[in-house]
Amino acid sequence: MSNAPTPGYPLYSAAEFRRRALNQNGGPVDHSWRDHGDHILNPDIVAMVEGFHLRDAAVLVPVVDDGDEARVIFTKRTANLRKHSGQISFPGGAIDSTDISPEMAAIRETQEEIGIAGSFVETVGRLPHYLAATGFRITPVLGVVRRGFELKPNPREVDDVFEVPLSFLMNPKNHTRDRRLVEGIDRHFYRMPYESWMIWGITAGIVRTLYERLYA
Repeated sequence: MSNAPTPGYPLYSAAEFRRRALNQNGGPVDHSWRDHGDHILNPDIVAMVEGFHLRDAAVLVPVVDDGDEARVIFTKRTANLRKHSGQISFPGGAIDSTDISPEMAAIRETQEEIGIAGSFVETVGRLPHYLAATGFRITPVLGVVRRGFELKPNPREVDDVFEVPLSFLMNPKNHTRDRRLVEGIDRHFYRMPYESWMIWGITAGIVRTLYERLYA
């Protein structure tokens, strides 16, 4: 895939994002997850997590069509949640038995968490799975969101909602590598500080994969 934008599509517009999502770099999304994001940085952890009984989950990567400069929606999870409390995340959660696809799960969870109805979301692809040490196999679903939606954060799950320019997230200069000892294991991860927010962990790993698949 060419990294040059399509004529008439600014590089970080939703239209160009859509084109790149449909024509990604790298191998098939179902088989190339080891080659992306912070999985590359943590082969020992990846090998350990592969042996877990993983529950399937999906998140929406919501790219808002904002003219020449698309923006990406993130949430801050409430402090009382059992998993990833207080962290910055994409809307999403476990795939239920009634969900016929990861796309359906991601859109359902997005509406439940922040009130954006599925009628505002166009799904345009997936990223490779993210295997989380918390026991989930996460499918990141890529979506273009049109303006006109009304945010209605669920107070039981979401403390805050904010947007970050796609151009900021797709600039590798903003991807800082860090490390931390977690339960005796040396874990490497990405951090992406933006204004007063700190994007890191699983969410930053997904953003890094997005960069590698679409903009690197």
